[in-house]
Amino acid sequence: MILAGAAALGASLALAACGSEQVSVPQSDSAYGGAELFAQRCSGCHTLSPAGTVGSDARNVRAEGPNLDQRVETRSDVLFAIRNGGFTGSIMPQNVVTGRDADAVAGFVAKYAGRQSTSSPQPGQAAAGG
Repeated sequence: MILAGAAALGASLALAACGSEQVSVPQSDSAYGGAELFAQRCSGCHTLSPAGTVGSDARNVRAEGPNLDQRVETRSDVLFAIRNGGFTGSIMPQNVVTGRDADAVAGFVAKYAGRQSTSSPQPGQAAAGG
């Protein structure tokens, strides 16, 4: 009986870990707190590998934010998006983090976003090669 309970617990823990990612930013990095907050507050919509996030799933298409692995962002742009519900005013909730937490998330995103991007054109500019 005890063995069966232990086996069931082990199986449920293994299943819970399937597909889950971890924050890969070192705890000694000043951006670690922002990575943790990003993973908690932004993971349902945005992909950013250092935070272990993979964006929305197919069941919730309306909550799909930009893939930040492929998009460079500045600290001020991130703060603008946090305060104003994104750039288009669409789905992102305003003030998903505030105060020092917003600053921490903005610092983390500015430091780690765009690492899989070869270029990040500004609005109104053509992409490289196009």
